[in-house]
Amino acid sequence: MTDPNILQILEAVSAGYLSPTVAQEKLRQLSYESVDHFAKIDTQRQARTGFPEVIWGQDKTPQQIIQIMEKMRPHQSVILATRVSPAVAATIQAHIPDVIYHERARICALGHPEPNSDLLGQITILTAGTADLPVAEEAAITAELFGFRVERLWDVGVSGIQRLLSNRHLIDNADVLIVVAGMEGALPSVVGGLANCPVIGVPTSVGYGANFGGVAALLSMLNSCAAGVGVVNIDNGFGAAILAGQILRTATRISRAD
Repeated sequence: MTDPNILQILEAVSAGYLSPTVAQEKLRQLSYESVDHFAKIDTQRQARTGFPEVIWGQDKTPQQIIQIMEKMRPHQSVILATRVSPAVAATIQAHIPDVIYHERARICALGHPEPNSDLLGQITILTAGTADLPVAEEAAITAELFGFRVERLWDVGVSGIQRLLSNRHLIDNADVLIVVAGMEGALPSVVGGLANCPVIGVPTSVGYGANFGGVAALLSMLNSCAAGVGVVNIDNGFGAAILAGQILRTATRISRAD
């Protein structure tokens, strides 16, 4: 069944009211494919934004994720499903054997991307504690699957600041920093005072009762006295990776233009 909006664009080109170039841009905004009655795949997202559509795995059934992945396969070299439990991942792999499950990151992935040598820069990811690793690995695996170089530095929270300071060279060499922390969320402020690049704070839901499921860490990061610290939502490692990637892609584009 032809989308009526697409048909109108094609008719406008045929009648000479619309140039092919303008029509192409309009079609980029419209193109999608339906998956039964429960999903619509945005097949032009990568052309518009530089990153393809990613499946939110939590709250979807294994069968829904399988169907969406199969529908995406002709359109994307890399397919990700985030927040996938081990049990759901096992069901997916039984139907799609080439799916790789990154258990700590809770990501199912199709495709084996090579690092993109055209992209300048490196993303360095830090965690305050070991309990922050699932969120940090979600960021790391996402960035790596989309072709970025990633450096990891785990368990360098402010309660043992010497662990961070003894790895100062990793902060100095970073082009974008993702700093993942729960409890009071102080680590991004400390790192922001040392770094000469953008710092993305990721609050996690790790912490005692007054942490309020990550709200305390979120507010601490939002109130950071260190300039140049941006913050994404609680436990949003995926969003931090995409933001870091957009920063590096923009820097690459500007450098190529110069």
